[in-house]
Amino acid sequence: MSTVRLRRLQADYDKVRDYVNRHPRLQLIQADGSPPERYQLEYRIRSLRQVAEDLSMVKSHMVEIALPVNYPRMPPQCRMLTPIFHPNIAPHAICIGDHWSPGEPLWSIVARIGEMIAYQSYNTKSPLTARRRVGSTNTSTNCRSTR
Repeated sequence: MSTVRLRRLQADYDKVRDYVNRHPRLQLIQADGSPPERYQLEYRIRSLRQVAEDLSMVKSHMVEIALPVNYPRMPPQCRMLTPIFHPNIAPHAICIGDHWSPGEPLWSIVARIGEMIAYQSYNTKSPLTARRRVGSTNTSTNCRSTR
């Protein structure tokens, strides 16, 4: 692993840990690697979960963020570990936007996911999973920016 990548991974870890420490509704559950390349975070934010045709309010969500071998040239791979009802979140992926910049810090992705869980950020015109939209027949998996 290159020293540049190691420095970036360590800087991301330090900033994510600092960000989590400043937010009482966010907890870093696990960070794998030295420096970490995989994170598990708990967001204690109210949001929705769909079971069959019913929506219910839930207060806790688990997320996994994995940094691929070619990170930061390629974006982090983010997925929910707990079910959630959101137009830009599927069980296999969280749509963090169309355009990734290698200069974007990991803590900003952590913040963006929290905004999505809280429905402060979403894009109904381009849902990641169309079936999450009640009554939709669209099966597109396009991912467009949620901002």
